[in-house]
Amino acid sequence: MGIVQVDLFLTLDGVYQAPGGPDEDRSGGFELGGWQGAYFDDESGATVSAGIERLDALLLGRRTYDIFAGYWPAHDGDDSIAVKFNAVPKFVVSRTLSAPSWQGTTVLRDVRSEVGALKERFDEVHVVGSGDLVTTLLREDLVDRLNLLLYPVVLGSGKRLFGHGSVPAAFTLAEPPRAFPKGAVSLVYERAGDPVTGVDVSQPAQ
Repeated sequence: MGIVQVDLFLTLDGVYQAPGGPDEDRSGGFELGGWQGAYFDDESGATVSAGIERLDALLLGRRTYDIFAGYWPAHDGDDSIAVKFNAVPKFVVSRTLSAPSWQGTTVLRDVRSEVGALKERFDEVHVVGSGDLVTTLLREDLVDRLNLLLYPVVLGSGKRLFGHGSVPAAFTLAEPPRAFPKGAVSLVYERAGDPVTGVDVSQPAQ
């Protein structure tokens, strides 16, 4: 049985919107895109690349899929990421897409049944970006691992990973945290059931 892993870049206040460029995603009037680049360094880049090399299938929401499909096919052979993304099976969750343009793409309609079935076919299914899809996967308890790169910046607006309606869930560290030269931190969590609540920290441990 494989696992579904979420790969996300996050600010300290949980924003994932448009890390890669100012025009990546301006929905909602977001004007702060392109916030990741100032903190990029070789070490964090190597961590991202290593994660991409491990994936066996790519699972995307519609908005991220459209961005990727408009970019990566034109850069095949330019770098290892393009080669990997273009080669692996790709799955996009969409109610309206009928003729995907990116070669090797399958459209999924039902998250609960079809994403679960992917775990039986692939060792590592990675969700890159796709925050709305990630929220749905978390709600359906289909996320096995969170691979988060946390950046030392607060934006105060934008799409957040854990916003209103998030389902309570506990996670445990799967790897020691790693800090990179320009301040980003890699945090890898695995799903660990329900959160423990109702503990009074002023009382002695039992």
